[in-house]
Amino acid sequence: MGLEANGTLRLGRDAFAGRAHLDSDMIQFRGGARLDLIFKDIKSAEVERGGALVLTHTRGTTTFVLPDRATAERWALKIRYPKSLIDKLGVKPDSRVAVLGVGDPEFLQQATQRLGANPPAKPAALLDFIFYAADSAAQLAKLKSLRAYLQPAGAIWVVTVKGKAATVKDSEVRQAASAAGLVDIKVCGFSATHTALKLVIPKNQRG
Repeated sequence: MGLEANGTLRLGRDAFAGRAHLDSDMIQFRGGARLDLIFKDIKSAEVERGGALVLTHTRGTTTFVLPDRATAERWALKIRYPKSLIDKLGVKPDSRVAVLGVGDPEFLQQATQRLGANPPAKPAALLDFIFYAADSAAQLAKLKSLRAYLQPAGAIWVVTVKGKAATVKDSEVRQAASAAGLVDIKVCGFSATHTALKLVIPKNQRG
């Protein structure tokens, strides 16, 4: 997911060739040097006359030399005006939503603002979205029963801990989804500590 481009990372007087990746909430660089910058730490994103993308952030200033000025301008706009979490998750004001075990304060605040009310903590019929915290095999096994609450084009966002603290692997989530008759179509950076995988009913099984 996101945008990728070959380029050069400038750190002070040093320059490193590699590949830059722009996600919905962070920019990464892999190659001669490794860098991860989350948008929250970036104070400004400007494009120099020569077309380089210059990021001023809490740790200093970093310059990305991307393939062309148009790419740099496009990346700068995405950094300056990132989508909110609730937008990335696809929730609309009229969406039917249930939140099961997901306690992230920022997500809950955005969901309440978008929906105009606190989202229910119990599933009901014909939901557009179920946000489900799952960090064990037992919790993943409940996906099959949750599938029954979705409207045909609805989705379950499975929210799990990411990184070294993760207790279930992405492959385990996908395996449980397949067993429940669901397919994964999207990954979303949910927070600094969690990731979310979007599961839907296959199109050929929708009534």
